[in-house]
Amino acid sequence: MSDYIVEMRHITKRFPGIVANDDVTIQVKKGEIFALLGENGAGKSTLMSMLFGMYEPDEGDIYIRGEKVRISSPNHATKLNIGMVHQHFKLVSNYTIAENIVMGMEPVKKVLGLFPAVDMKQANEDIRALSQKYGLEVEPTDVIENINVSTQQRVEILKMLYREAEILIFDEPTAVLTPQEIEFLLDIIKGLRENGKTIILITHKLEEIKKVADRCAILNRGRLIDVLDVKETSTRKMANLMVGREVSFETPKKEPEFGKEVLKVEHMTVVNQDHFEVVKDVSFTVHGGEIFAIAGVAGNGQIEVADAIAGLLPLHKGKVWLNGKDITEESIRRRALEGISYIPEDRQNYGIVMDFTLSENLGLRSYFREPFSRKGILDKKAFDSYAEDLIDKYDIRSGQGLRTVVRSMSGGNQQKAIIAREIEQESDLMIFVQPTRGLDIGAIENIRRQMIGERDKGKAILLISLELDEIMDCADTIGVIYNGKIQKIADARTLTTNEVGEFMMGVKRHA
Repeated sequence: MSDYIVEMRHITKRFPGIVANDDVTIQVKKGEIFALLGENGAGKSTLMSMLFGMYEPDEGDIYIRGEKVRISSPNHATKLNIGMVHQHFKLVSNYTIAENIVMGMEPVKKVLGLFPAVDMKQANEDIRALSQKYGLEVEPTDVIENINVSTQQRVEILKMLYREAEILIFDEPTAVLTPQEIEFLLDIIKGLRENGKTIILITHKLEEIKKVADRCAILNRGRLIDVLDVKETSTRKMANLMVGREVSFETPKKEPEFGKEVLKVEHMTVVNQDHFEVVKDVSFTVHGGEIFAIAGVAGNGQIEVADAIAGLLPLHKGKVWLNGKDITEESIRRRALEGISYIPEDRQNYGIVMDFTLSENLGLRSYFREPFSRKGILDKKAFDSYAEDLIDKYDIRSGQGLRTVVRSMSGGNQQKAIIAREIEQESDLMIFVQPTRGLDIGAIENIRRQMIGERDKGKAILLISLELDEIMDCADTIGVIYNGKIQKIADARTLTTNEVGEFMMGVKRHA
């Protein structure tokens, strides 16, 4: 009997224009948490997609519990007790939690002793009991579209457990979670290991690997660099191996030189669809050459502030001024033309068109102007020339270059494309909402440098981030929001991390 529950030997997988995995061998022990670490586009998800039967390797062999297998589909993987939580969840939004979990394996009862029918009452009871057993409490009758992201993730985990998976693959499981939700999920993962499960964790977050993983395989551009014992390896060493160079954990930044007032927000109040005030009488200004960061726990109104400035949400009260001009009633396009670039939190729904090519997405902000169109006719060569420049300048990695359909790109490279497009607009005001969420340490370092570089050119930067270290690292001025209200605005140099954290939790008020 093999010592390993999973072995992937000499795996190679090619797509048009790219070798996603190049002769990769990994071996996972039963009952361990095994991490796959690498940059966005390093081949981590592709490797695990082969283990889950979504792709087949071009070369190499897979062994499960010592037996060579050819995993032909996710259904086949499920029969081998392999489960996978994907980075972008695979849930039916208008179905209930229980309906999503039991789909394809529904409990059946006989109506009138003859006719088979799905027994949803039994399904709800089964899911409630399963969720309580693993500390993943959910309400089985809740509809997916009405629950938050962290609860949707619990549903994905319960789908695996309902199918009696022993080998659980988590693909970037914390990319869309708040810091509090991340801690809860990591505890769940450790609990699953204690229940005898084998966990494979795809991530690029070094601190999470240090907290939960036993061993770590590092991939760089499709090649296996090393397999390390996590306890005996520093985060710096892991980062350097992952990126292939020395990584700086601090972003160099010179003293700010504030210019003219670019953005002025006066007494902003925003209401949600239930007419509840989510932003309450918020006022602040941002100058050229300044990074103004809004810090806050998720759900305290900071996203609505950004959306209202960009024109995605109407103001209930208040005004927004850009370069001295009242833009409160302007359209989204008019605001963009006046000088606003916007990197949204939800990149897939608001930042890009998933089924357009990379070239088309990079031209989205300018397609109606020359040289991209003349007399209403699009010039494809202008799109492609522009895209090639940005792909090279911002290191956007994709299988087929500018012809790549964006849906097939990694989340990190989708984000790079949005940031490249928005920075290239040379707008006076650049709004960055969660700009490094879901990115690896090399990409994070690069984007923070770009943001500070734009500030040094005299641009006004509004940064909204749930990452407190990002705010402390990048901001010149910090505004802390709690329950829709600004609690404190101060020079970043005068605030400690603990003080900002206290304002974020509503503990301190206007100190």
